[in-house]
Amino acid sequence: MKLTFTIEYRTAWGEALVLRLGDRRIAMRYADGGVWSAEVDDLPAGVCEYGYEVERDGRCVRREWRSHTLELPAGASCVGRRDLWQDRDDEAPFYASAFTRGIFSRDASSAPQTTEGWTLCVACPTVRPDEVLAIAGNGRELDDWRRIVPLSDGAFPEWSLTLAGGEAIEYKLLVADRRTLEPRLWEEGGNRRCEALPRGESRIEELRPRFAPRHWRGAGTAIPVFSLRTEEDFGIGEFLDLKQLVDWAAATGQRILQLLPINDTTITGTWEDSYPYNANSSFALHPQFIRLTEAGVEADAEYRGMQAELNALAEVDYERVNAAKEALLRRAYAQHGARTAASDDYRAFVEANRSWLVPYAVFRSLRDRYATADFSQWGEMAQYDDSRVEAYCRQEAGEVGFHCYVQYHLHLQLSEVCRYAHAHGVVLKGDLPIGVSRTSADAWRSPELFHMDSQAGAPPDAFAAMGQNWGFPTYNWERMARDGYAWWCARLKKMAEYFDAYRIDHILGFFRIWEIPAHAVHGLLGHFNPALPYSADELRAAGFDTSGGRYARPETWDWVLDTLFGPYAGEVRATCLCDGRLRPEYATQRQIVARIAGDDERSTRIREGLMALLDDVLFVEDPRREGHYHPRIGAQHTLAYRALDDGLRRAFDRLHDDFFFRRHNDFWRESALRKLPAILSASGMLTCGEDLGMIPDSVPATMHELRILSLEIQRMPKSPDETFASPARYPYLSVCTTSTHDMNPLRAWWREDRPLTERFYGEVLGERGEAPADCTPELCRRIVEMHLASPAMLVVLPWQDWMSTDGALRLADPERERINVPAIPRYYWRYRMHLTVERLLGEEAFNAAMRAAIAGSGRS
Repeated sequence: MKLTFTIEYRTAWGEALVLRLGDRRIAMRYADGGVWSAEVDDLPAGVCEYGYEVERDGRCVRREWRSHTLELPAGASCVGRRDLWQDRDDEAPFYASAFTRGIFSRDASSAPQTTEGWTLCVACPTVRPDEVLAIAGNGRELDDWRRIVPLSDGAFPEWSLTLAGGEAIEYKLLVADRRTLEPRLWEEGGNRRCEALPRGESRIEELRPRFAPRHWRGAGTAIPVFSLRTEEDFGIGEFLDLKQLVDWAAATGQRILQLLPINDTTITGTWEDSYPYNANSSFALHPQFIRLTEAGVEADAEYRGMQAELNALAEVDYERVNAAKEALLRRAYAQHGARTAASDDYRAFVEANRSWLVPYAVFRSLRDRYATADFSQWGEMAQYDDSRVEAYCRQEAGEVGFHCYVQYHLHLQLSEVCRYAHAHGVVLKGDLPIGVSRTSADAWRSPELFHMDSQAGAPPDAFAAMGQNWGFPTYNWERMARDGYAWWCARLKKMAEYFDAYRIDHILGFFRIWEIPAHAVHGLLGHFNPALPYSADELRAAGFDTSGGRYARPETWDWVLDTLFGPYAGEVRATCLCDGRLRPEYATQRQIVARIAGDDERSTRIREGLMALLDDVLFVEDPRREGHYHPRIGAQHTLAYRALDDGLRRAFDRLHDDFFFRRHNDFWRESALRKLPAILSASGMLTCGEDLGMIPDSVPATMHELRILSLEIQRMPKSPDETFASPARYPYLSVCTTSTHDMNPLRAWWREDRPLTERFYGEVLGERGEAPADCTPELCRRIVEMHLASPAMLVVLPWQDWMSTDGALRLADPERERINVPAIPRYYWRYRMHLTVERLLGEEAFNAAMRAAIAGSGRS
């Protein structure tokens, strides 16, 4: 079969278009009017995918956002294909699986037609499930505009229709009611025209419809899986609980359920493992979320007694729950493991996931054997080696098999939830943590992908005045780029098995990460990586001579010591200093913490004072470029800044502000665009970015270019001129919420800062007089309705804030609703719903009111 590909594309001088057909690269010919063409004469009938790229000097400089799909008609000898270049546009989010297999999913009307003639191929993802894309026009087949012919959505969001093509016609596309074919929306502009085809030829033409923008707006709930509560639980929320939560979402008109990370975090075996952003594997699911009875555990008297005791607790007892679940699962594995391992489904699961599953299972086994996840303590297994891992699997087949058995059942249960959600028009939104634990299967298996000598975190913000130190190693992006970010792509593909949307935690990390020295505890001594630090010459020209470490090491003047240590200044001079400098044993914050461990007033004042002294610098030297310096963030609050004269203060302010807000805009944009497109293309999920904090100008522009939804929070306005953001002005491509898991929910926030609450009461709610001491249900409803009315595509509110609108259902003490406090590094993540999902489903009046509010805001 001979196939001619044709596309109109305006190249720049020196550029050429290339057709990529599988592994083949086919140079295209240029004709007048910007039209490029290529002929292929050896394609068999059937389905193939292909795409176009722009090359300069033999190197790809631009490629399409998504590929084309072609089904060749059987029996045709000559086919012409006319394509359109695929760029991201405002409809790009609707191609995500959140819509194609969830919110807008449908029973296909028919399979794509493959007869000879003129075939229309139209990508139109915004057609609702009760609608069809159709064509009307003149000519015999279309009965001179009296007949509306629906296109097939067998490959939705791609639509197709084949006409005989024996006559020239004028036509238009339209959206019609699926059942009655009554028109709902016609194309804008004049009629389209198709010329008659010569006998024996077929043509496949790709069209882009000319409809006015069709915005869809939806609502949803954010809640961690561990926080769910049902009558069938075992002291913690479980994956299968989500089926009942899907029922509640569907009953109230919601379309999305947003979760926190669900990966295995078992590292220490203590409650500190409750932190969901410190996973021991970026692929493995957490065993705590398993429904025991669906994984072979018998519901005997012992089980029922333990279940009743744990499930009655107000909060999660992480250690007891996980210890009990593992013990019961080990019994089930001893009884059912061999039979399960012999099944075809189990074998297929292991084979499909072998690349991460085997390293993870061996990692878990070795962690238990050595009683530590610090793999540097594992003797000959400290460094990952394929042959040693294979030998270990043979030697410890039972242990390794147990962890594979648990992962298999977790996969089955979460997959069941995903299918159930789709059947009810609801999608699951996951969370992609920016960090990876330095004691994880990922770091053990592929240490070359990480900078193990540094720590990732975040600069100071409203959550943490000292910055945040997450302790994760930073990424070796240069190494990751060599294989096209394969680790990230595999991670996203695995996630897409269960989720149709996801939140990129700290999306700024793809532009630049806050990198903190391994010896630091606070985040203040960090710097951005990548970055363009100032050279010593640049700083000298600005008035700062850094020779001898000046301005980059703390000064120990008497007034500084008196300020930091008060009555203990003399003791510090005598024991911690030598020749005006800190002694070597007090040279880093980690050394200080290790040496001064007491909680009494003296120990605390000296320990915190010494760490503050190390933070008290104006510049941080780059660890990989000697003689280059980063301004210490927020250094205007240091004693070193206070010691400068007015001229040097102004000079430092200029350096600081230029560095953090202007110097890197283009540099960081290019950094993100090297990574994000490749990573985003690895899955079909809807992408949302957590873009809070210190946001360079390049971030919103790049996110819009890639059609990544932003996160909008009223209490954290993006504009520095605002105290509160206005939901009415949020961009359409955004997720709007009242609070996140790192913030106090609505009612506790109302009590948090009285002057701020008074401002909100007057400026946002337009009320006069003193604000009530507590946020009443009526006030909560007003705030929720304000968010529902926003233009944002998605309003996803914490479950606690939905409940706040009902005086009878809300928890009595709002202080117990908080999930995390970022300023506390070792926080216990244990919040659980105070009522069961079963009871929630039975609250008909509340659910009806919630459904009416969502529908009334146009988010049905």
